[in-house]
Amino acid sequence: MARFGCLASVVLALVAAPAFAVGDPTDVVPADRQLNDRRMEPLKDLNGVFSFDVPDTQAAWEQRAEDLRRRVLVATDLWPQPMNTPLNPVIHGKGEREGFTVEKVYFESIPGFYVTGLLFRPAGKDGPFPAVLCPHGHGGRLMDAGPDRIKQQIEKGEEKFESSGRFPKIARCAQLARMGCVVFMYDMLGYADSQQISYELAHRFAKQRPELDTPEKWGFFSTQAELRLQSIMGVQTWNSIRCLDFLCDLPDVDSSRIGVTGGSGGGTQTILLCAIDPRPIVAFPQGMVSTSMQGGCTCENCSLLRIGTGNVELAGLFAPKPQAMTAADDWTKNMMNDGFPALQQLYGLYGAKELVDCKPYLHFPHNYNYVTRNDMYHWFNTYLKLDQETPIIEEDFPFLTSEEHSVWTDDHPAPKATGEEFEVQLLQQLAKDSDEQMAAFAEAGNGSAFRTYAGDALKTLIGRTPEQVGPIDREKVAKVDKGSYWLFHDIITATQHGEQLPVVSLYPKGRDWNGQVVLWLSGQGKSTLFANGGALIDQANRLVEAGCAIVTADLFSQGEFLEDERLSQENRVVENPREFAGYTYAYNHPLFAQRVHDVLTLLAWIHNGEHEIAKLTLVGTEGAAPIALAAAAISTDGIQQVAVDLDQFRFTQLDSYRHEHFLPGIVKYGDIPGLVALASRSGRQIVVVDDQARIPSLTKAVADDLEGNALSWRGSQKSLDSLSDDILGVR
Repeated sequence: MARFGCLASVVLALVAAPAFAVGDPTDVVPADRQLNDRRMEPLKDLNGVFSFDVPDTQAAWEQRAEDLRRRVLVATDLWPQPMNTPLNPVIHGKGEREGFTVEKVYFESIPGFYVTGLLFRPAGKDGPFPAVLCPHGHGGRLMDAGPDRIKQQIEKGEEKFESSGRFPKIARCAQLARMGCVVFMYDMLGYADSQQISYELAHRFAKQRPELDTPEKWGFFSTQAELRLQSIMGVQTWNSIRCLDFLCDLPDVDSSRIGVTGGSGGGTQTILLCAIDPRPIVAFPQGMVSTSMQGGCTCENCSLLRIGTGNVELAGLFAPKPQAMTAADDWTKNMMNDGFPALQQLYGLYGAKELVDCKPYLHFPHNYNYVTRNDMYHWFNTYLKLDQETPIIEEDFPFLTSEEHSVWTDDHPAPKATGEEFEVQLLQQLAKDSDEQMAAFAEAGNGSAFRTYAGDALKTLIGRTPEQVGPIDREKVAKVDKGSYWLFHDIITATQHGEQLPVVSLYPKGRDWNGQVVLWLSGQGKSTLFANGGALIDQANRLVEAGCAIVTADLFSQGEFLEDERLSQENRVVENPREFAGYTYAYNHPLFAQRVHDVLTLLAWIHNGEHEIAKLTLVGTEGAAPIALAAAAISTDGIQQVAVDLDQFRFTQLDSYRHEHFLPGIVKYGDIPGLVALASRSGRQIVVVDDQARIPSLTKAVADDLEGNALSWRGSQKSLDSLSDDILGVR
């Protein structure tokens, strides 16, 4: 039996509520005030503040770390991880310099999609060697300071040599190879020899392309791609994982000694890769560990990634493995006071405070220069056990010619599959593989794999569980005698989250309450429970006459919320001239998720009283069906019945990331059929009104094995008007 605190306790103590008449039965908020909801504040963007509050105990951190790792994996389309298809690596064109060799590499991270780069090896030494992966960051692996700029850098102490210093990313690899490491520097999408996805698309995308945003044909940055969590950042992160696969498969590599280091955008990749892949044992993420700007490029942002977290905390996922970085005169300049102390505190939970380091070089701009590289060499020398004499001094070398660094040659021609046609084909291939994987989980016999992966993913998509709602404060606004029932107005506050809801509750009068509560959700808010003139709509009136209590509310950005201009459509996304969902939803919950949060708050409030309820029914109508299903899918208990009218809705219908039902990733995890499958529970009745009566195969495969589950999927000829019979158990 559940607890019912919002109505029964009020009726049993009527003197506690102010009794006065109101005009419109849905006007809850007094005329002289507004709702005080934190969500009305400006949205967070990549230039926000991303402090890291370290938990008090190692156990608390490890629970938090588990949730964060899942967030990174879900956000980058790696939950579950794709199948490891054959790399088919090709290594060719060896060049030589004093102390190291360099070779050209290409392999398939996804069938038909190539990773390119340069492989550096120690010369004249026998392995196996430790390996270092170098994501290069913006500017590409061939970034050239030029003859004039390098002289200025030498004068300022940023670089030492005119030749190798012009190409600082190559210099890093060369020195590590001389020190005894096998080093692979691979191309980020759109740089150097990685041209199947263009630089302009991967790093300069700005305008939505409606012609590439349909359920049949879509490209990167589209609504359809976001609904499947397909992003440039995700593909690059998968490339990083496959690069580790490539390195670990080399016969001269000691796969137990792997390091990762990259600067700027490569620093972002270092943070993410080391957060989710257990193989690296030492890291040097340079230039992006900061509580300030989190990465301005489209390749450094993706939906869901940094909601409630930031780069410092994500870097903390590598703890207690050794990790170092530096601060410069950029967004990292406050690291010594805000960021690095938190990392030291985190490592201290493991008794390993000395295994994290950050040195301030605030006289240098954003960099991975000679001085910073020197710190990295000493760090890797220690923790990769290279046994090099110190101090380690980087050496000069003649820079590589175009013939030496170009991966594609006449004998090894570049792939012909490029451009929009390849982009569309790649994303459809990824979607097909993902769909097949999720379908295989659902058909495994008991649906447990689907519930594990899709259920855990949904926790990330929604960003809150019933256990995380926290305490709820109730402000009694009014109690009104409506003749046949009592009408209650309340403002409830989820105090931990600073969120408020105007609530209307109906309690049958003059008869015994039958123990049933109906939480009625509408896409238009609480006003739809009443017809013109303030009378209850027929469905609600019948429920009250039968002895049911009803609770309804304006969810966030519905009804009374809309009286505040801060909730206008243009304020739902971050101000940015580039039309990319990731600039908003990497840092903020989508509106759909926020409304699910509200439903969880309402459910917790209903269950938080002293009086038991026999049955709680969750109703979703007039656009609220997906919200109700998501809330039911997140809630493992406390809901005995779900009744929704889908009105033929599917998330794949959405054509804009500004839509109120936009939820990144929901199509990947089954769309509406997936939500119904996850909402199915033993002993729970679900009634779905849809355009057809046939239960989708995914839903049926997952739900059928649940003992006591009752699922009714009806065609649209059975409207929501008939659902009152199911709610009352008349049938």
